Amino acid sequence: MSIKYENLDTLKAFKELRAVETSVDLKEELTRERILRYSAPAGGGLTYNYAAKAVNDEIVGILQKLSDEQQLVAKYKEVLNGEFINTGENRKVLHHLTRGQLGSDVTFEDKNLRDFYVEQQNRIREFSSKVHKGEIKGSTGKQLDTVVQIGIGGSDLGPRAMYLALENIYDVEMEGHFISNVDPDDANAVLGRLNFETTLFVLVSKSGTTQETLANRNFVLEKTRQAHIHGFNPSKHMVAVTSETSPLAGSDEYLDSFYMDDFIGGRYSSTSAVGGVVLSLAFGSEVFDQFLAGANDADRAALELDLRKNAALMDAMIGVYERNILGYGQTAVLPYSQALSRFPAHLQQMDMESNGKSVNRRGEPLNYQTGPVIFGEPGTNGQHSFYQLLHQGTDIVPLQFIGFKDSQIPFDLDYEGSTSQQKLKANLVAQIVAFAKGKEDKNSNKNFAGQRPSSLIYGLQLTARSLGALLAHFENKVLFQGFVWNVNSFDQEGVQLGKVLAKQVLAGGDAMDEALKAFSDLLEI
Repeated sequence: MSIKYENLDTLKAFKELRAVETSVDLKEELTRERILRYSAPAGGGLTYNYAAKAVNDEIVGILQKLSDEQQLVAKYKEVLNGEFINTGENRKVLHHLTRGQLGSDVTFEDKNLRDFYVEQQNRIREFSSKVHKGEIKGSTGKQLDTVVQIGIGGSDLGPRAMYLALENIYDVEMEGHFISNVDPDDANAVLGRLNFETTLFVLVSKSGTTQETLANRNFVLEKTRQAHIHGFNPSKHMVAVTSETSPLAGSDEYLDSFYMDDFIGGRYSSTSAVGGVVLSLAFGSEVFDQFLAGANDADRAALELDLRKNAALMDAMIGVYERNILGYGQTAVLPYSQALSRFPAHLQQMDMESNGKSVNRRGEPLNYQTGPVIFGEPGTNGQHSFYQLLHQGTDIVPLQFIGFKDSQIPFDLDYEGSTSQQKLKANLVAQIVAFAKGKEDKNSNKNFAGQRPSSLIYGLQLTARSLGALLAHFENKVLFQGFVWNVNSFDQEGVQLGKVLAKQVLAGGDAMDEALKAFSDLLEI
């Protein structure tokens, strides 16, 4: 099959989609039959339900045509088969390889790269086991019981979100902390709680030159020096996660080094050594293996051509319909699980850094909208925060709910005839229906127009396997949408400009323009 990369507005199916005159009245059409029928398997025991989305069989049928015309699954297979998909940096995109082979549908031939990831996973498994058994101790002979990840962006957001999602349901082998912001208050707040003799630091920088990360490394080293611990050797308390070509690789300043490569972007690196080291140390490699297995489940599910059987693809296509036909510019991610408190923040980076583009893969300006603004908080907290605007504001914001039948921790309390978990699920269900159906009232201040679309991803319980599937679902959704919009979802030039100017501010001299100098004076830099 010849793969073509075309702009969305040149496609026959998109023109057909724009011509659709039917609208979906969720007040009338959100029925039990529709709820049971409008679902797609997402892998890892998860199901994606889109009954409360403003689509019907006709629209879904055209979305299927659009997916086929834009060759989305074929392009997904090109990613899996090691093609140079990242056109901006002329790189492959290989984060899927970190979680296993995908069967006969994928013909990836470069076994060396898969072997490289397996080798790193085995090295991480062996290292974490030795730390847990006490075969690797701190420099003063004490058992290591705390792990601190030092990184920023994808080296922090994903691993931090995953750690918080798992710490309640699994035995914690090592307590985890994260330092990311170059703000000294961040590092000071974490370091003030640590016993350096029993702490292992994980320094994460693919390039080995990330300014904020190296600044925080030096901050940590200075703090350990000031502690004046007899016999303390900082090189025995820090490992590096980096590329094999970075200045950090194999350095005597680190206890060990674990590797990733340029084919895995930071925001897609949670299933690589970037997440693997800290999560394996925190919970054990068996838990991390389950996490990878769940991601692999979702990756397999994303190979399905039929939109109704492919949750990531359906989620992506409905998102395109909402963005480019209905004109909705934001999406709220609303997990009804406190364990997913930082998951929306991770999705902010993954989605907005990937598809926040205004030119296509050839560098040509686009005439249509691309990635939406992503935000979110866990329910029920969000209900007492920003749901007012979601229910009655002038903008319609599509919603993505996430929920689980069972809580992670078995203890619960029956209060006023129901448990806390039952109350949580009741609020989740009530919000979906309230957003869709609304409520008429003669008092306009109490009138709810409804017609606010939402989806629901749900499963039995948030475990390592379902978490891996949840992560991969959204990764694949973003990938599919990038292909629909014909953008390169795997570079991030917009991140670089501010870094360059920050260096000019710090360097001073003639390079600074008037605006930089003025702001620098305000902050006395």
